[in-house]
Parts: sequence; C-alpha cells; structure tokens
Amino acid sequence: MHRKDGAPRWGMVIDLDRCTGCQACVVACKQENNVPFSTPEEAEMGRMIAWVQVLPTVEGEYPDVKMRFMPLLCQQCDHPPCTNVCPTGATYKNAEGIVAQVYPRCIGCRYCANACPYSAKFFNWSEPQWPESMRASFNPDVSVRPKGVVEKCTFCHHRLIRAREQARAEGREMVPADYQPACVQVCPAEAMTFGDLNDPHSEVAALAKDSRAFRLLEDLGTEPKVIYLREGV
Repeated sequence: MHRKDGAPRWGMVIDLDRCTGCQACVVACKQENNVPFSTPEEAEMGRMIAWVQVLPTVEGEYPDVKMRFMPLLCQQCDHPPCTNVCPTGATYKNAEGIVAQVYPRCIGCRYCANACPYSAKFFNWSEPQWPESMRASFNPDVSVRPKGVVEKCTFCHHRLIRAREQARAEGREMVPADYQPACVQVCPAEAMTFGDLNDPHSEVAALAKDSRAFRLLEDLGTEPKVIYLREGV
C-alpha cells in the first residue's frame, strides 16, 4: 500500500554512541507485545523470539578494547521484500509506512522470514509460553500469537490506534508526542528517537539527516526507516 498524501511516515533514529546495551528496550518490547519466552532447548536450536535484539560487538585488541551495542528490530522498510513474497497478504505496508502483520492470515510458510535481510521475523515453532506469574500482566491490546505463525516488531502499532482514539475522545488532533513505541519510552540513555520522518520540524527528521546517519544494508534498496547514528564521530 502506498502512503497517502499528508500521512505520517513513522521512523526511528538510534544513536549508537548513547546505547549502553542495558536491554531495557528488549524487556519493554517483550512485556508490551506479549512476546513469548523461549526455553533453553529452543535457544540452543536458534529458536529464540525477541522482536528487539541488542547485538554486541568488540572493537580493538586487548587490553585496549571497547564494547559497542546495536539494537536491531524490524527496519520498517519503505520497499520491504517480505511483503512481496507473502502469498496471503499477512504482512503488508500500511499507509503510514509501518510494515504490519495480520496474524490470522499467516499460514506459516516463512517466505517473509527468508526474504527479510535483517533476520527480524520470528516463527513460532511451538505454543507460546510464559511463567504462570506473568500471565496476569498480558497486554490486552495485543494478541497472543499461536504456534505456526511469523511475528515481528510493528512499532507498537496498537499504541498508535490508542493515541488516535484518545485524541478523538478529547476533541483534538493527535500529535506525534502521543505515540511512542515501548522501546523508545523506556530507553534510559535516550538513544532512541521516534517520530514522523515526513515532518521537517520533527527531531527524528533532523537526526535522520545528521552526518553520522546510516542505514543497514543500504545497497539492497529496501530503504529502512530505522536510521542509526555512528559512534564517536
């Protein structure tokens, strides 16, 4: 689906110079989106599910080494290869640029996961499970995905819907500050900035044009809407 004229184009900028690797974004994402826990056996088989992953890298030689961290989530591409291969339309790009998921449509063929160059999609190999003590904290705004479907980050799209409904109830227009994904909200280092890339006055649009800005695998032409700022420049 093409973006409607005047519609927002939601995007995120992540400052790698600020990221401390604390994993607060990972925990918040799991809690907000009812992301299931993986058993040690599933982890050994590479079947962990984490919509946000913090990838560590080590620079330099011992003893002069420095640890760097890169949060990796769905890159919300403007030209997403995953949407082109899904035979049921379970994954699609909506009018505001968010690559969304319609879980009841997913038949588990995993074409989208194979087409994603960022390994940001996860297949439910088994029935999702959580510790019994955590079941009371499920987010009622987000479905619990069953075995056999592919799931991923959607920029907490349910929060966008809730923000619009709240603004409508208050008789006003929604402003970008009303909508923040869980990972952005909890980041203690404020390494993540979220907003409308089409708004030239927004902080996220300004940061996207920073001299340190880069996108992952830019040569592929997927045009991600998650932009990173290089460290130490």
